[in-house]
Amino acid sequence: MAQDQPLLKLEGVSKTYPSGTEGSRLPVLSEIELEVAPGESLAILGPSGCGKSTLLNVMGTLDQPDAGRVWLDGRDVSGLSEDELAAVRRRRIGFIFQAHHLLPHCSVWENVLVPTLAGGGADGPGREETLARAERLLKRVGLADRLGHRPGQLSGGERQRVAVARSLILGPALLLADEPTGALDRASAEALGALLMELNREENVALVVVTHSWSLARLMQRHYELRDGRLGTFRMAAA
Repeated sequence: MAQDQPLLKLEGVSKTYPSGTEGSRLPVLSEIELEVAPGESLAILGPSGCGKSTLLNVMGTLDQPDAGRVWLDGRDVSGLSEDELAAVRRRRIGFIFQAHHLLPHCSVWENVLVPTLAGGGADGPGREETLARAERLLKRVGLADRLGHRPGQLSGGERQRVAVARSLILGPALLLADEPTGALDRASAEALGALLMELNREENVALVVVTHSWSLARLMQRHYELRDGRLGTFRMAAA
């Protein structure tokens, strides 16, 4: 990928879903244009039900647009097979959701290593490097003393920090976060927001956050609003 080339580019992306009326479609995304540079951060705000999560899913190749193209690393991923898309997601994209989706019967250590198992990562070439990275990430998010704990033994903020470490274990170039602080109390939300920004810089990972939280959005470099299916720049008021 050329240095001046965007990491992620959405070009005329539109998406509809079936509505209650037979044969009709409800527009959710309309001709979205967006570029995300390597290592930058941006927030997407908008009212509930406006399609923010759909947009994030399209960015992450979890959903396909009805029209338009999605480019990642200069490659048009819109026409890739499911197996090819799975490989792209595994190596290039990390995901954080409002619900942490940790495996309840696995330890913190095991949960962080889950993404490495699909391609034999933890047991194949680079195993020692993978384990060292897991240890470093868990120390970085403040959980070095919780490696053997299960999710039920952790606070909400700690569980979300495990999810952050898991999302970064394979060294993605793009990190997509859907309401990452939505289920947390204020103190935990502020701590997680600060941590995400620090990791954005330290890992040089592009960060796209969908959020209702103005305090989290303000931390990002760029701000957008999704309304009536269209994405526009959003000017944050001074704090």
